Amino acid sequence: MTCAAPLHTKKELLFPLPFSPPTYKLVYFMQNPPDKARSSPAPPFLRIADSFADAVAPTDFPSTLLRWRNQRWALETGLGDLSAEDWIRHFARFEALPGNLPEPLAMRYHGHQFGTYNPQLGDGRGFLFAQLRDRAGRLLDLGTKGSGQTPYSRQGDGRLTLKGGVREILAANYLEALGVNTSKAFSLVETGEQLSRNDEPSPTRSSVLVRLSHSHVRFGTFQRCAWEEDRESMARLVDYCIAEFYPDADAPEMPAKAQNLLESVAVATGWMIGQWMAAGFVHGVMNTDNFNITGETFDFGPWRFLPVSDPNFTAAYFDSQGLYRFGRQPVQGGWALQQLASALLLLADAEDLAKALVPYESAYRESFNAHTHELLGLEPENDTDTDISFLQTFYGWMTESGASWPQTFFDWFAGSASEARAAASPQASLYSSAQFAPVRAALMARTPRRPERLGHAYFQKSSPVSLVIEEVEALWAPIAETDDWSLFHAKTDHIEEARLALAL
Repeated sequence: MTCAAPLHTKKELLFPLPFSPPTYKLVYFMQNPPDKARSSPAPPFLRIADSFADAVAPTDFPSTLLRWRNQRWALETGLGDLSAEDWIRHFARFEALPGNLPEPLAMRYHGHQFGTYNPQLGDGRGFLFAQLRDRAGRLLDLGTKGSGQTPYSRQGDGRLTLKGGVREILAANYLEALGVNTSKAFSLVETGEQLSRNDEPSPTRSSVLVRLSHSHVRFGTFQRCAWEEDRESMARLVDYCIAEFYPDADAPEMPAKAQNLLESVAVATGWMIGQWMAAGFVHGVMNTDNFNITGETFDFGPWRFLPVSDPNFTAAYFDSQGLYRFGRQPVQGGWALQQLASALLLLADAEDLAKALVPYESAYRESFNAHTHELLGLEPENDTDTDISFLQTFYGWMTESGASWPQTFFDWFAGSASEARAAASPQASLYSSAQFAPVRAALMARTPRRPERLGHAYFQKSSPVSLVIEEVEALWAPIAETDDWSLFHAKTDHIEEARLALAL
């Protein structure tokens, strides 16, 4: 099949390549979290900051009350020994970490939002605060959300609601527990302001969040270079991303570098979305400015987790056309990559960039297959036809039966080793139906993977941790009404218990 000539104008940045919707199939997880990290003596983003960011001043908040400190990841990044006072100084007042970025940097980018190109974007309520390196030399970014207005705030107040911060902690922790490659919620501080919002009862409380990820470089960062026809800056950005994230993509000439980088990002994105589908996660706003180049779940706002299997489930109330509905996420990931390819036309030929996108589908399918098996505690057969048949049988039944997504994965963890557990499940009646018989047979035929994990206290309970929207609203209500955080802490404790039990 030949593809139409790619469009590359300031009205549209499209890359119309043939793309068929992937079928269910899957794997990837950041298997090796960093050891102790350290400040980078020369934060590498400074090499390109003049073209991609603006120095900004953080807001002086009326008050600073620490609500969440991710001590596990603080220890991993070498910041676990910070006193409570120092934590507030750095992650609420944003005093620079020693030897790090001297001042916060609001990053410049564009993006497609619900299919429409928007050149009026950029960090409007956040900035890059610091860069660290782990012992292996991998780069880690600390970025903010709700840290105040920047040159890109437009009419926004640059703030984050406390509820928004709570929701991101819950989602990021749960995704991490399920083995999904994701940014980490690092710190949440309540800031003492009253905010007005259309989608929350107002006035509502304010907060500032710090997140940890490998990169805050977005697909939209490249799109901005293309819009401005700035080949020099685009080449610098490609060199930065290869040097810091994909050294194997290096090549003697720039066209090959751009092609190799795109292929690496396509594979990472495919892995991430395969994990989303196995975890029943709906991102909600898959705009190109919400994809980063390291394939981490990033900038998710109106996220949801599926209560039951439903390809048409939509997370955002304003997504009236269901553009980012659950079943369309793999296709939308491919579309976003096509926009990244379009931007890279400044540096490489269309035909070579088209080739670089090809591995996306296979990465997605491998990821979906492998992660489904991981979450079920089973060994895959590593035979394509057999694994596809299993996935079709399992997910087909899930959709037709209306079974609880989290309960089913919990009940049948380790397959045959959980037959007695499943018989005592709150939805055990579904498992005794004739419709479930083929699923049972498929589960029984697979080898349990590390079934000793069933001895963990987490699996002694009747139900798993879950984050359907009703549960999120239920734990937020006492925070809003009486500042009672007990249900929030109980939920984060349960999520941590699941992370340890699954040990992915």
